[in-house]
Amino acid sequence: MLPPGLVNNLQEVLLSRKGGNSNTNNDEQQQKPDAVTDSTETSTSASDENDNSKPVVLVTNGEGIDSLGLVYLVQALVRSGLYNVHVCAPQSDKSVSGHSVTVRETITVTPAEIDGATAYEVSGTPVDCVSLALSGALFSWSKPLLVISGINRGSSCGHHMFYSGVVAGAREALISGVPSLSISLNWKREESQESDFKDAVAVCLPLITAAIRDIEKGVFPKSCFLSIEIPTSPSANKGFKLTKQSMWRSAPNWLAVSANRHPSSAAHFMSNQQSLGLQLAQLSRDASAAGAARRISAQRQNVEVESIGAVKSDTNKVKKYFRLEFINKEQEEAEEYLDFKALDNGFVAVTPFSLCPQIELDIQTAASDWISGALQVEQ
Repeated sequence: MLPPGLVNNLQEVLLSRKGGNSNTNNDEQQQKPDAVTDSTETSTSASDENDNSKPVVLVTNGEGIDSLGLVYLVQALVRSGLYNVHVCAPQSDKSVSGHSVTVRETITVTPAEIDGATAYEVSGTPVDCVSLALSGALFSWSKPLLVISGINRGSSCGHHMFYSGVVAGAREALISGVPSLSISLNWKREESQESDFKDAVAVCLPLITAAIRDIEKGVFPKSCFLSIEIPTSPSANKGFKLTKQSMWRSAPNWLAVSANRHPSSAAHFMSNQQSLGLQLAQLSRDASAAGAARRISAQRQNVEVESIGAVKSDTNKVKKYFRLEFINKEQEEAEEYLDFKALDNGFVAVTPFSLCPQIELDIQTAASDWISGALQVEQ
């Protein structure tokens, strides 16, 4: 429960805004469509400047639009002069967002400055970025020749692909019928350095060029996307190897975190809701001003009343805080054709992924037997 004095101040400010600022609000509402139009015109004009004879390549990623993997990749594509490069990527790190989408919330899209490319940063997930880009609502086109998701910092081998935002970006493109590539660098904290991303771009660029060439010829695989895993030392790679997804995964490790070390939920919420925070801050300042004005008026009448209400809190509920970390397990002996094994051996692992998972015969038989038995028991 808020203190009555604060409530009065807030009510006074809100009433004054409702009455005195109605024209301002109407003006703002009238200006909003213009702002959207301006943004659309900017996107359209940027597209018009591109050579329509060049194929359109869309780039996204999981780590955010400022990540070095994306930056170096886009620079290389632009420098080649062969493509119209467009970027639609998360504004922050969404590398483990999986195939999540944003619903019942509004995402924000902001133009980004990337030389030679038309770029936007999005407050949503990699899947949001690809879905929006292919919808026709953001760019003047709705179907690029190729979608490239990456380059991600860290492997997406094995079960990691289920968590991976960079893989999900490529998968979403395939769902929409657009050929796609997912690219990850096997980053190791003690060994890797930023220049490895440039080397990774140099390694995968010939494959990207070949993919675009064969898409135009109609001979690129249409029923799958390719996940490209680049070894820790890209320039020392042993070549490309076609691989299969392994069962490898890191071990999840949940750690209890002290409440003193955990940022308050309010601060976390406000950091993610900057617009709302600014509005509340302005409202708070206006309320303080209203309260000050009232006190001055009261002082003139030699009467001043201060009322403070006690804030109730439920002390019986104890919050616990945990943080998830993944620990790399020691890898068991595995077949050479599995993704993580080829990657560890210094190869560029290329794994095709389909939208139609193939269930092995023994699994299909086991499931069929169980269902038949379960239904017989019920009867």
